[in-house]
Amino acid sequence: MAGVDGSGPGRDGSARDSGPVTGRPLEGISVLSLAEQYPGPYATLLLADLGADVVLVERPGGGDPSRQFPAFHESLNRNKRSISINVKHPDGVAIVERLACASDVLMEGYRPGTMERLGLGPQRLRALHPGLVYVSISGFGQDGPYRNRPAHDLSYQAVAGLLAGHGPDDRIPETFVGDLSAGMFAAIGALTALVARQRTGEGAYVDVSMVDGLVSWLTTRLVPAVNETGEPGMPLDPGYGIFRCADGRCLSLSIAHEDRFWRRLCEVLGLDDIADVAHPDRVARHDQLRARVAQVLATRPAAEWEPVLDAEDIPFGPVNDLADVAADPHVAARELLVEVAGDVERPARRFLRQPLRFDERAHGPTSHSPRLGEHTRDVLRGAGYPDEAIDDLVARGVLAESTTGGTVG
Repeated sequence: MAGVDGSGPGRDGSARDSGPVTGRPLEGISVLSLAEQYPGPYATLLLADLGADVVLVERPGGGDPSRQFPAFHESLNRNKRSISINVKHPDGVAIVERLACASDVLMEGYRPGTMERLGLGPQRLRALHPGLVYVSISGFGQDGPYRNRPAHDLSYQAVAGLLAGHGPDDRIPETFVGDLSAGMFAAIGALTALVARQRTGEGAYVDVSMVDGLVSWLTTRLVPAVNETGEPGMPLDPGYGIFRCADGRCLSLSIAHEDRFWRRLCEVLGLDDIADVAHPDRVARHDQLRARVAQVLATRPAAEWEPVLDAEDIPFGPVNDLADVAADPHVAARELLVEVAGDVERPARRFLRQPLRFDERAHGPTSHSPRLGEHTRDVLRGAGYPDEAIDDLVARGVLAESTTGGTVG
């Protein structure tokens, strides 16, 4: 079995193409990230695992606001480097400008107009570095009437239509899909622009809107609705849902519309009298047929049903909690959890790698989440700053650097 690639990006601030080739797809690509909290860190997590050298630009004092939630921050920012710069100081702006001009990608996640006010907007930086791919992640995009509205994931889901039918008493989604979709689209946008740059020599400005991404995910529902071409989405089969078993555990059945799967399910459950009901009729009799299925599944524990459903090739899956996922044999076989060894300052950690495989290689993280400003000196040395200049910038509060033995936060 192909293993997780244990090679890692350079950490000394030297040029990315001067070290040993690791075979990671994005080896040699440098990313300067001013995108905080969730979407940007998830995007750069994907890029870093695939070999990009990701440098986080964090504010002195507290850094990325998500550092107040250490476990959350650590899970997203392993495999990256951190420098701490006061971007409100003119000298700090000059440092970011210099680093951006030596980078392939700049990613930022401020409200529209903020980077321009700092003197670091895309028009200026791309004039200095025409090959720069400049990615802006925002809630509503760079234009439109909501562009400056503050919000977080729940409100983006609401505006995009994902919460249609939800009320104040319904459970709030625990997975922040607006953040995650924006992170994925930011990574796709950056990589698309890098591919185009190979042909044109020019970088690009990529506008990533969290709401736009979520609306895009509604393609199969919204397009039929606006064109009045049929029911939005796919009518639910009574064999598509979550069912409780005798031991209190739940199983999911995912028969979307296939008559053959429904027939096999009914044979397994002893429901021969409804085995030949075709999908349109099953939808029309949804509640009645679902109740029949639920009644039988409730007679035996989940552990007894699973091998039976597997043997009959019926679409199903256990409803796992987080501990179940971590222990799942399929997750282990796919090598999704990767251990990064401990050192004198940090214990060993298991992290989730990016999910793609290339030529049977599963590229994952090789280093811990950085302390705030841990790599300030190394990165600036690599950019040509002498130690005397770095010392002066630290003394004047333009830069900050961590001390050994400090915490990740």
